[in-house]
Amino acid sequence: MHRRTALGRIVALSLAPLWLSACGREPGAAVPANVASAAPTARRIPPVTKTDEQWRQLLPPERYRILFKEGTEPPNSSPLDKETRDGTYVCAACFQPLFDSAHKYDSGTGWPSFFDHLPDALGTKRDFKLIWPRTEYHCSRCGGHQGHVFNDGPPPTGKRWCNNGLALEFIPRGEALPELRT
Repeated sequence: MHRRTALGRIVALSLAPLWLSACGREPGAAVPANVASAAPTARRIPPVTKTDEQWRQLLPPERYRILFKEGTEPPNSSPLDKETRDGTYVCAACFQPLFDSAHKYDSGTGWPSFFDHLPDALGTKRDFKLIWPRTEYHCSRCGGHQGHVFNDGPPPTGKRWCNNGLALEFIPRGEALPELRT
């Protein structure tokens, strides 16, 4: 056996357990209430099932790229990173509430960051785009890519839900949330 072949097999076998354990996905199913006058509460709503072409026609190109092609916007490019008012952050594709402003903090990364999310609003999956596995998260209702979650956030969760600003819309507390897209 050639050395390269043997080395390749050793590397593949040693990485197999990591690869297999990292391929799971945790879809969510419920969503918060549709008025941002108080902290949202969870309720069940049906998922959005649009084709890729329907999303492409509905969203501006950069939002479509981030939400449905798993893109990333440049750091410090979103005004939502510095947003400090009370309110709710909703998915820019389907308008499902994802985060309450009480969970937002300044992580210093240049992207809006949260230490927690609304119940059942997000699903996760493993992402190997940078070789090392990361946990990507997405809207549990439409599947729109939001960002990545890391284990370097503040108490009480220790999580940093690092979000693309273009994947979100901010609705100030007291204003009606937009109608959910179907």
